[in-house]
Order: sequence, then C-alpha cells, then structure tokens
Amino acid sequence: MFILNANTNIITGIKTRPVLNTMRILARDIEKKFNKTNEIGGIITLLSDDSIDEESYRLEVSDDIKIYAADDLGFVYGLLYISEKYLGIKPFWFWMDQVIEKTDKTEIAPCVYEPQKFAVRFRGWFFNDEVLLLKWKINGDADEPWRMAFEALLRCGGNITIPGTDKTSVKYRKMASDMGLWITHHHAEPLGAEMFARAYPDTPASFTEHPELFYKLWEDAVKAQKDYKVIWNLCFRGQGDKPFWGDDTSGKFSTPEARGALISELISKQRAIVEKYMEKPVFCTNLYGEIMELYDEGYITLAPDIIKTYADNGFGKMVTRRRGIHSRRVSSMPAKGGGSQGIYYHVSFYDLQAANHITMLPNSVDFVNNELSEVLSNDGNDMWIVNCSNVRPHVYYLDAVRKKWLGEDISDKSHSEEFANEYFCGCREAANVLEIRPRYMIPCGENEDEHVGEQFYTENSRLIARQIIVGSEKSCPQLNWFTGDVSLSEQVKKFSDICKAGIDGLKEYMKICESVSANAAFESIVLMQARIHYYCALAASKLDEIFTAFMAEDYERAFMTAGKCAEMFDTAQMYMRGSEHGVWEGFYYNDCFADIKHSAYMMRKLMGYIREFGDNATHDKWYRSAVYAPEDRNVYLLMVLDNHMTDWELYEAMKGKEL
Repeated sequence: MFILNANTNIITGIKTRPVLNTMRILARDIEKKFNKTNEIGGIITLLSDDSIDEESYRLEVSDDIKIYAADDLGFVYGLLYISEKYLGIKPFWFWMDQVIEKTDKTEIAPCVYEPQKFAVRFRGWFFNDEVLLLKWKINGDADEPWRMAFEALLRCGGNITIPGTDKTSVKYRKMASDMGLWITHHHAEPLGAEMFARAYPDTPASFTEHPELFYKLWEDAVKAQKDYKVIWNLCFRGQGDKPFWGDDTSGKFSTPEARGALISELISKQRAIVEKYMEKPVFCTNLYGEIMELYDEGYITLAPDIIKTYADNGFGKMVTRRRGIHSRRVSSMPAKGGGSQGIYYHVSFYDLQAANHITMLPNSVDFVNNELSEVLSNDGNDMWIVNCSNVRPHVYYLDAVRKKWLGEDISDKSHSEEFANEYFCGCREAANVLEIRPRYMIPCGENEDEHVGEQFYTENSRLIARQIIVGSEKSCPQLNWFTGDVSLSEQVKKFSDICKAGIDGLKEYMKICESVSANAAFESIVLMQARIHYYCALAASKLDEIFTAFMAEDYERAFMTAGKCAEMFDTAQMYMRGSEHGVWEGFYYNDCFADIKHSAYMMRKLMGYIREFGDNATHDKWYRSAVYAPEDRNVYLLMVLDNHMTDWELYEAMKGKEL
C-alpha cells in the first residue's frame, strides 16, 4: 500500500512553471488534509513519456506513485487527480467552502489509472463582466482570487481561458499561462490587441482612414503574446461590444455585403501578422451577434482551419442574442461536418434587459444538456469558452458544463443530487431545491429559454423610475424589447404583470430554501439567490402601483409605495451582503451590474420627485400630517417644531402613521 501523508514528497526534474505551480498546490492540499506524524510517507515522481497523448497522463501506484506525461498539462491534471481522488478535495472546493477533514494518512492500493479522453479539445472559461473580482481581495491580495479561479478551471479539466476583459485580460494572461492554460481573446478584441479608442483617443476608429494604426496594434499584440500558448482570435467589431458600423460616418458600410467583405479581409490580414511571428498557430473567430448573422447570410469568408466559435444568446439557447429590440434568433448551432468549430456559451450574462449576473442561469440543466448535446452531435467539439463571470454565483452550472466536456450526460435530477453530495453534505432537501429551481423562474417570452435573471427586476425598475422623473408622458424606448412601442402606462403595467405572475412562486421557492438545513455554502449561494429573486421581483411588481397613483395625483400613495420598493431592494441587498463571510468579505461590494443598491437609490430618488408634487413648497404639509396631533395641524404660530425631514425620515414618519 502506498502511504500518502504529511511526509509525502514530490520528486521531478521537470521545472516548468505550470508543473512547479501544481506541485505547490498539491503540497498545500497535503498540508490541509493530513496531521503531522513521524510515519514515513511515499514518494510521488513525475516522469516524461513522449508516447502518452497530449494533455494526458498515466498514474501508477505501487510502493510509490509515478505520473507519466508528455507535456505540462498532463502533469498538472495528474497531480490534481491525486488531490481530488485521494485527498477528497473537489474541483470547486474553494468556491464552495468545502471543509477539509484532517486525518493521519491515506493508504492507496496498487493500481494503474489513465484518464478518459475529453469530449472537447479546447475547454475553458471567459472571465467576462468580472466586476466582483475587480475589487475583492483575499487576505489583502487582489491576485489571489484569480489564482483560485484558474486553479478551479484546471481542476475541471479546463485548458484555455480569456483571463478577464479589456485591461484585466492583459494583466492576468501571464498568471494564467504560468499555470498551464492557453490564452484566447474577447470577441471584440482582435488578437487581444489594445482597443483603438484607448491607444488613439483623439483619432476616429476608422480602418479606412487609419489602417496603419490598426496594423500596429495587432502586430504589437502578437509580439507581446508570442511566448504564450495562444488561440489567436481573428475578428473585427467596434470599440466596444457592438458593431463597428454603428460608429462609422463614411457610409461605406451601410450594406451587409460591405461589412462582411471588410471583416473577411481583416481576418485574413490579422492571420498573416500572426504567421509572421508564430509557427503552426491556432486560430479562432467568434460568430457573435451581428457577425453570426453576416456569416449565416454568406457575407463572411473564413479559412477552414479557423475554429468558428458560435455563441448562444446569453440564456443558453444556441441562437443569436437580442440587441436592443433586434432579436432575429438566427440559429447559431454548429453545422454537422462544418469543419473546425466550437461555442461561446453563457452561464452568466449581462444585457441591461433580463440576464443573470449575480444569480444562476434561469434555465434548467435539462435544457443546457439538450443544447450542449446537440453541439457535440454537430461536431462542435473543437473549443468551448464558457462565460463564468465571477465564478461563485455560477458554480452549479459551471460544474454541469464541466461534465459535458468530459463527455457525460446531465439532468436536473442527476446533477442536483451529485452536486449536493459534493458540496452540500449530501443533503437530499438541498438537491431537491436545485432540481426544482428552474420551475420557479419567471418567463418573459414564448421561447423555452426566455426566463428572467435578476437584471430584469433591477435594471427595468431603474429605467421606469427615471422615465417618470424625466417625462412620464413619454414611453421608455429601452423597454420596447418586451413591451413593444406602447405608452409608458402600458409598459409599466406589462413589466409589473410579468413580475406579479411569478411572485407567489418565487416566495414559495424561497420558503422551501429557508426550510433546508444543509451548510453555510447553501445559505450563502442558493438561499441568498432565492431571496434576491423574490425581494427584487416583489419591488418590481409594485412599479405599476407607483405610476398609477402618481398619474391619479394620489401622491402620498405613490410616495409610500416607492418607499416600500426601496425597502424591498434594501432587503435583497442586505441578504446579498450578509452572505459574505470569511474570505468572501467584500465579494459583492462591487455589484455594479444588477446593482441592487442603485435600484433602491432610484426608488428613493423617485420618492423625492413625487414629494415635490404632493408636499407644499416649504416641505411642511406632509410633515404636519404625519407628526402633529390632529388638533395641532392647522395651528401656525410656529411653522415647524423640527428640522426639515429628509424624504426617508418623512417616509418613516408617514409609515408610522399608517400603522
């Protein structure tokens, strides 16, 4: 029997950064798992063997452990397999607060193990919309969250990453590479180059006017990354997550033919720049949004060896995403026999409309399994990039996708049970909560994927509040995607009606979650997210009451209802921030996408606006009604007896009067 204990050592002549880093991870895990004893521990030896497949390994256990591999990732996966298999440390141990129980040793019987082949060649995460990671630190270290994120990806069998958005991706690509990961790029950043608008802020970002400046940015990017393992992203979009022709004033790209021709030409030129510096480079391009539509219509030409990365719509459905009111839902499912192809898939999304960023995907695991199974059956197995945003809120679905790229089938029932066994102490009630969750997510359209994340409640409530303030006689164009071009009154009613239709279900689901006794991770993630959905939806469901009362000049009622909405958003914010504990202190501090606290702020701002219509010019009418005894309200010898009340102080006083 091989003795694995605190005195086990790892011996190797392989000194690459990825191998040394993973050796440190395993040594840390051994320290976490085992008590210190005087018993001699076995030796783990790493040995090169060029006959082993790329990124694979062979593990032989006798009186020692030998790991044979042909490359860095083979050794990385072999070492992490020991951590999971024999130390019991799960892929998401850190992100799910796994408690590592100490013991003296583990005895391992002689065996030979070789891992199964992955169903997908390149598999990884895009740390997009990563605003929570930008401000959160672990023990004062801003880089440690990224180390733990890349470690989790490797433990899941990932081998590629987009290590953040914009400046962040540049900052963390070396760390990711040092840990053994391939690098690729955001779908709006050709070759990972600096954005033109930042490099040349005073120059129009027009390729036709300044081609030499674009070429320089692209060439500089290739030079900066030539020592990394890179899948070079060939693309040309705008200076943000939008089409380039939206900012073009030349009129040259008013047709799909002209747009597709330029994109095709620039992809070819970017490829030539890479081939100038790299031998046998690997290329991809992202068929995202409007690019997918151009490609589908035959306006973009691609070389067959470029991995075509098809994108879902942000809600897990392989169709083009909605952009404003534009929602063609063109199929983005890879085509069988379509050459090199893969997917860009979201378990987290940010669309300023209805997506999920701090809560889980609002669609079922069964649904995800069906989509990803069809991707695989259509030969879309060259590359999967999964938008993981800030990891912790989305572990449940990241773990589901991990199983798919391992070649497994998943379902709401099987995955919920396995996940609860792994991370919620085997609690059957926790598994049930995960399994039934998708049934309670509120639909906002006729298609199977059209369920709302928390942004539906927060973003649209803010938009409605602002529209009432700037002009309640006008409609809000940002709501047209789900209401159509109708009056603001109709928009607000439809918005609130959608929320009202699901509010009882969300309350029921939250109560079920509250009845579960699992562990701190369950409370901090699953229960907390249930509370966010319920309290934010409850606030959103009251917007029509505010608007109706305001238009009927029932200003006190409108004012008080807006205050109640603010309190509901406050409650959701309280539960979210209350879920932070230990290393998670400050994790949700920078929630600036769903931004629950700003939704509460906008309700308070709306209160102030409404007050100006209902209160008098000296701000003492509502004050007197709320604070003074009936016999004193019309006595004006002293105008007021207190400092003027803020809107919120007045709300509290008026609420007391209601009681």
